[in-house]
Amino acid sequence: MNIISSAKRQVILDTETTGMNQGAGAIFFGHRIIEIGCVEVINRKLTGRHYHEYINPMQLIDEEAITVHGITNEFVADKPVFAQVAQSFIDFIDGAEIVAHNANFDVSFMDHEFSLLQPKGPKTTDICEVLDSLAVAKFLHPGQKNNLDALCKRYGIDNSRRELHGALLDAEILADVYLIMTGGQTKFELSNEKAGQEGGGIMRLDANRANLKVIAASADELTMHSERLDLVEKSGQCIWRG
Repeated sequence: MNIISSAKRQVILDTETTGMNQGAGAIFFGHRIIEIGCVEVINRKLTGRHYHEYINPMQLIDEEAITVHGITNEFVADKPVFAQVAQSFIDFIDGAEIVAHNANFDVSFMDHEFSLLQPKGPKTTDICEVLDSLAVAKFLHPGQKNNLDALCKRYGIDNSRRELHGALLDAEILADVYLIMTGGQTKFELSNEKAGQEGGGIMRLDANRANLKVIAASADELTMHSERLDLVEKSGQCIWRG
């Protein structure tokens, strides 16, 4: 798996919906998108640009879903319907690589909303690439919990604001998680970290540091090293010798 994308522009995305059923099953039960949150990353750096919309689904939101994201029927009653925001959303993600946690869920909803447009809209993969950050996390941490809260704890990311799920907040948190998880820079304000250290315990060398002094091994040390490799070779292949 290529966990570090070569894409120059990425859109970290999350959605909230009217129900908690998963994937295609949610669409089967007639659920719709009620919130879209996106943050832009270019060359693995947060740009500060984002896209955020609450959407009137023109149907009732399940009580179970409200307890998770806190978005009520009354709150979305005066919000635009998806058709009114579709073009601005498409313009924002067009040509980018979407990064979403359990991307199939979000993309299936997006495709469903696009299909209801008149005239019918595109499929998500017709306008952008898609990367599932959950698949990346499972690849890096097999057999472990890899939901967003677990990854925040693993990488030392503050998610204390996340009392309820919210598309924009979750997209912002996922951006931090994804960039740290794949080895990139996320934040420029490091006041709570030691100098040269980013969240999650990742140390970065100062580009302006003085050249490090190289200390060569002595003849005796080289002899001892060679003798140690002789012992390794007796027990099997020695990868330190060509």
